[in-house]
Amino acid sequence: MSSLRRLYEDLRSISVAVVYPPGEERDVLIDQLKRIGCRLHVAWPFPGTPPTADVIFFQVSQELQGSASWSASVIDATLIALSDYESPTTLKLLLDTSAHGVITRPFRSAGVLSTLVLARSAQSFQARLQSKVMKLEDTIKSRRQIEKAIRLLSESQQLSETQAYEHMRARATKLRITVAEVSAMIIDAHEAMEKLGLGNPNAKR
Repeated sequence: MSSLRRLYEDLRSISVAVVYPPGEERDVLIDQLKRIGCRLHVAWPFPGTPPTADVIFFQVSQELQGSASWSASVIDATLIALSDYESPTTLKLLLDTSAHGVITRPFRSAGVLSTLVLARSAQSFQARLQSKVMKLEDTIKSRRQIEKAIRLLSESQQLSETQAYEHMRARATKLRITVAEVSAMIIDAHEAMEKLGLGNPNAKR
């Protein structure tokens, strides 16, 4: 319940952009967003790039075709698509945006709040998941880098892999940096020596 309450409270502090042509449908949407307490910005004609906002309600139209900027994968905003009708072309454009939510005509005030809450929740979950993926990728990259540095140090200094790692860890402690940073120094030094023709002739290739 507390997380749901925070989501509701969050809605009063966010900026919301509405990209949709003037008319009764847009008025319904805007009136409900005002009741919720969102800070509103209305944009039309359809802009070439997404407005700067926490949440963007946007019309699914031909203007989206070929525009990579209107995608949840490249902008830091919650995207809620506004669809006039369902057709293969519209569904393809909708999929390309990876929108966090969708509202279809006729727009009704009753569905705006629930869509907004769920879309914000989906965007937050997606952001957390992406952060975990990036950390995992960094961990894998660091591990491979450390393994490469261990191999280079072992070959150049006639050390066992255990001794090479312990040496790297000791240097990291003394220099107050990470083992990954020490491994990067070793790899850079090795590559510099190779370019100068001073590589270890006995090292395994």
